[in-house]
Amino acid sequence: MAFTRATGKHRGPSRLSRKSAGVASVAAIATTGVIGTLASPAFAAEAEASAPVEDTGLTQAVAVDSLAQQIDAQAEAQQQEAALVAAQEKAEAEAKRKAELRVKAARDAAERAAREAERKRLTTYTLPVAGSYVSTDYHAGGAQWSSGSHTGVDFHAASGTEVVAVGMGTVVEAGWGGAYGNNVVLRMHDGTYTQYGHLSSISVSVGQQVTPGQQIGLSGSTGNSSGPHLHFEARTGEDYGSDIDPVSYLRSHGVRV
Repeated sequence: MAFTRATGKHRGPSRLSRKSAGVASVAAIATTGVIGTLASPAFAAEAEASAPVEDTGLTQAVAVDSLAQQIDAQAEAQQQEAALVAAQEKAEAEAKRKAELRVKAARDAAERAAREAERKRLTTYTLPVAGSYVSTDYHAGGAQWSSGSHTGVDFHAASGTEVVAVGMGTVVEAGWGGAYGNNVVLRMHDGTYTQYGHLSSISVSVGQQVTPGQQIGLSGSTGNSSGPHLHFEARTGEDYGSDIDPVSYLRSHGVRV
């Protein structure tokens, strides 16, 4: 009996075609991810080993968090350092300010002390002849005085002894004074006047300012004089006849006579 090969659309697929179709089916299944449930354990293990690790973002988050902590720590350290520097600068500025205040206070105190010392020096009175004593009293009587009495006091002084201003004043007369010989008259800072007579020489001029203890001349015996000495007068005014007790005058200004 003879058989004929079937042809046309009803012909069955060949073995090669079936094999190709099977491979295609497996590829399709693998593409959709179903292969993981159908594959054999060995194939699944191999596939799992060869598959890349899924990136969940956790590693990146940890790295970012660590970097943020480092930045925060660095910022805090910088802030602490800046605060320390600011504190040191403030302390140094305060120390400098206090030092400047101490220097200023010391300078001001020194200036006040100098002014006070100068004020005391200028307002201090002294004897017209250092270490001397009164040899003829005020208002002593005698024919040798035209007024009939002594209008001043005489201080013992050898010829050429230094004569000084008893206090601060201005020279209003310096030269020959008749019976007073060479004499100097001072207007004192308090408005009174003092006179120094019988000088051998004069070392000041009219209008000159003098201070306590400043030399104004040397003692002698010029004019109406019986010997070397200093005639000293104190007056309320510049003119003759306004005399006051010279000893009381000096004592009222703190001079021991």
